[in-house]
Amino acid sequence: MALETDINKNIEILKKTLRVEESFDFIYRTINIKDRTACIFFIDGFVKDSIMEKLLEYFYSINNENVFKDAHTFSKNCVPYIEVDITNSMDKICTSVLSGMVAFIVDGLNEAILIDARTYPQRDTSEPDKDKVLRGSKDGFVETLISNTALIRRRIRDTNFTIKIFNVGKVSKTDVALCYMDNKVDKKLLSELTHKLKNTNVNDLTMNQQSLIEAIYKYKWYNPFPKIKHSERPDTTASAILDGNIAILVDNSPLALILPTSIFDIIEEADDYYFPPLTGTYIRISRYLISFISLFLTPLWLLLVQNPHYVPEGLAFLYPKDPVNIPIFLQLIILELLIDGLRLASLHTPTSITTTLSIIGAIALSDFSVKSGWFNTETMLYMAFVAMSNYSQPSFELGYSLKFFRLMLLTLVVIFNLWGFIVGVIFIVISLISNQTVSGKSYLYPLIPFNAKKFLNKVVRTRSKNTN
Repeated sequence: MALETDINKNIEILKKTLRVEESFDFIYRTINIKDRTACIFFIDGFVKDSIMEKLLEYFYSINNENVFKDAHTFSKNCVPYIEVDITNSMDKICTSVLSGMVAFIVDGLNEAILIDARTYPQRDTSEPDKDKVLRGSKDGFVETLISNTALIRRRIRDTNFTIKIFNVGKVSKTDVALCYMDNKVDKKLLSELTHKLKNTNVNDLTMNQQSLIEAIYKYKWYNPFPKIKHSERPDTTASAILDGNIAILVDNSPLALILPTSIFDIIEEADDYYFPPLTGTYIRISRYLISFISLFLTPLWLLLVQNPHYVPEGLAFLYPKDPVNIPIFLQLIILELLIDGLRLASLHTPTSITTTLSIIGAIALSDFSVKSGWFNTETMLYMAFVAMSNYSQPSFELGYSLKFFRLMLLTLVVIFNLWGFIVGVIFIVISLISNQTVSGKSYLYPLIPFNAKKFLNKVVRTRSKNTN
């Protein structure tokens, strides 16, 4: 449907389509410009009042009949604003108004002038709670797309840096931005993502990035390793883009999706680069080792408990000294669930009593639980290490992936003993080797296929090289 030259018909169509009478926050106002009727449509709360006052003041001062020749002439001579678009598509007008833009129509003109004078309510760009660093930038993404793209643009002042915008969702029409370096990006992956975003058949993105991920990429449920890195940090996102990756930003979400990513990219974090090479290398290797140990610590200990003859005399202290009232396997499973319960409780607990909840949880899962006979001291010690190790790397998805495989190993060990442990380890290795990034490359690159130089850069924090 297109606009007509009769403004009264246009007003009635827009009022009916936008359901102006039913929604209190829709505002339309008719004005007279040199004996011609004009009308403005916008949503209250999305428009900068001071700019609208200046525009109306300028419109009232128009006295030249020649400017009404067509919408382009009127826009060029009578709209003193930078971000202006012209269209006669009723669908585009409605979508723009619902996005916060101002639609301006004039009698005798069959096109509308769209004025981007919108402003969204947003919080401060403070440092993300999850992606904190000891040094470096303290800003983070917010829920406004244009603010997030500006935070990245501020860090990449290169003409190759490109941001493409898409509308995804038949109902929500959510703004989605692809950010990449044109001279470094994988053109095939970029083409595939562009095609999927243009042809995604979903009604809305109610859960922001997760809804988008599920719409454009099909996961294998039995392989929980994350394929996409999430980041709330503009510096991390900008660095990934400069390395040739693609960042996807979704309006109303303070997260960037970075792809393609290997497991080394997901474990990596900003602190690795905000410290000197030696310190950064130590932090990175420590994170790798802690993640590895957290996966195998409790299953391996359970295997040794079930087979005391495997334990050398020098490691006899590993065997539980306290009476085992509840099977070790059940103790470990119960603690896994309790730790998740405490984590979920802390997320939903008001800030004012978070400390109280932490104290109660520490008391409940400490000496009292051991004295009551529910848990052994060794079980508490190893599960405490596992719980802390979940926070040693920034990815929630990777943390839960390690948890799922750890639970699988525990189950196989308690049922099949040593062979269960061996089969479980083989399954984990196969899951890693057979896994692929969204671009179809190996999930373990540069380890498989092996690239010595790049693998060294993933493990060791090397000094930045100057380019001439």
